[in-house]
Amino acid sequence: MGEFSAGRKAVSFGCIIAGLIILIWGLAMAIAKTGNSLRGGAIVVGALLFFAGLYLFPTLAHHKTIVNILFLFPLLFAFAVTVIIPLVLGIGYSFTDWDGIRIRSFVGLENYLRMFRQPSFLWSILITFLFVLFNMILVNVTAFILALLCTSGLKGLGFFRAAYFLPNLIGGIVLGYIWQFIFSNVVTKFTTALFDSRYSMLSETKTAFIGIVIVYVWQYAGYIMLIYITGLTTIPDDVLEASSIDGADSLQTLFSIKIPMIAPTITICTFLTLTSAFKMFDVNLALTNGTGSVADFMGSYLTNGTEMLALNIYSTAVINNEYAFGEAKAVLFFIILAVVSIIQVRISNKKEVEL
Repeated sequence: MGEFSAGRKAVSFGCIIAGLIILIWGLAMAIAKTGNSLRGGAIVVGALLFFAGLYLFPTLAHHKTIVNILFLFPLLFAFAVTVIIPLVLGIGYSFTDWDGIRIRSFVGLENYLRMFRQPSFLWSILITFLFVLFNMILVNVTAFILALLCTSGLKGLGFFRAAYFLPNLIGGIVLGYIWQFIFSNVVTKFTTALFDSRYSMLSETKTAFIGIVIVYVWQYAGYIMLIYITGLTTIPDDVLEASSIDGADSLQTLFSIKIPMIAPTITICTFLTLTSAFKMFDVNLALTNGTGSVADFMGSYLTNGTEMLALNIYSTAVINNEYAFGEAKAVLFFIILAVVSIIQVRISNKKEVEL
């Protein structure tokens, strides 16, 4: 029995060592961008050998833990590779002059100081906050009204739910080009007939911004509506019946019973709307591509009047080929989004307790 245990321990150590060697070899090839046909297989084989060695180790008491790790490893590995590692590397790149290929020097806080001296970037932050503010209100109010209609007991509610949700299934790029055609070719026919002026909402910065808000509300309200419907349908019927017996009218029932009882749902919807509006990119790109004139902002004439923060970061990194500068903006964007989200959730949770 001791010989069997010793042999199993030797096999276990062999698998662990071989797995680590192969895994490090595969990761080294990935970092050096060599061995395209080998590195993926080496990483997988190395990881499997490593966990197999841990599982075979004779003195390990709880193999169930190893099995759980084996099942969680693909998800954790993918999350680390696509989120954690890029985030850490991005923060590091933001302090350099990285051009997407190599790093020539360490520049410290220069990229961060430079962004705050750039009027176009500060303008993008300003209109992004305005966009988020408008959409948090309009999307949630519109979605809640649609949810009330879709839970009112009218005939054909299944059709209306599907119809309201359908815009959310259309990709943002396609949606942007569809609405660009509507604003530039359909709406202009009405303005020509009514006012004898071929006016497009996308021709001026202010109206183009309103157009983006309209498109976003039209696209996203159906998705938030479904969450509100779920919250409204969980309200106990006996509570609504009791309020009706007590003589409460529709508005009293709405504001005194329904809204307080779906406070957690409101928190979720507000959070989803806030984060989605902050990250809005595809509709902005397809609809206006960030164009629009601003005559005088911080003493500068701007041509990115409708450029949201996400599009500004993309333009900086990809279009202007300033990857380190774009990374610095992205880090600031992450900090802003995290701080605003935490504040919003805490305020909403406090309101839930009060309700």
